[in-house]
Amino acid sequence: MRSILLVSHGSKAPRAREEIEALAAQLKKKSGIGIVQPAFWEIESPDIPEGIKQCAQKGATEITILLNFLNSGRHAGEDIPKIIRQARQNHPDVKFRITKPVGQQNYLVDIFLKLLDEQTDIV
Repeated sequence: MRSILLVSHGSKAPRAREEIEALAAQLKKKSGIGIVQPAFWEIESPDIPEGIKQCAQKGATEITILLNFLNSGRHAGEDIPKIIRQARQNHPDVKFRITKPVGQQNYLVDIFLKLLDEQTDIV
């Protein structure tokens, strides 16, 4: 069974958590993938290893790590791949895949242009 682990940085702001949970729900609905699990680098839970464990416990045989990070950096380029390598040892029957950070996608410019069209005044 395919699954998505939506990995975000984590924040102390409760609204950020709500936004990630809403994003995960939208991904689940629109993708048709039965398991969409948020996980966080720090501050929030579950952390990435726990999120992987939860996906596996729900029956995931393939986990795609969806990086909700804007740019490449130490976390996206080194830390998270290291966690995934360890997870492969803990879950040898699960296939792991990882996306590029959002900022490496060509269509990001289109998103930014749309944001510029929708700008609002600061209140």
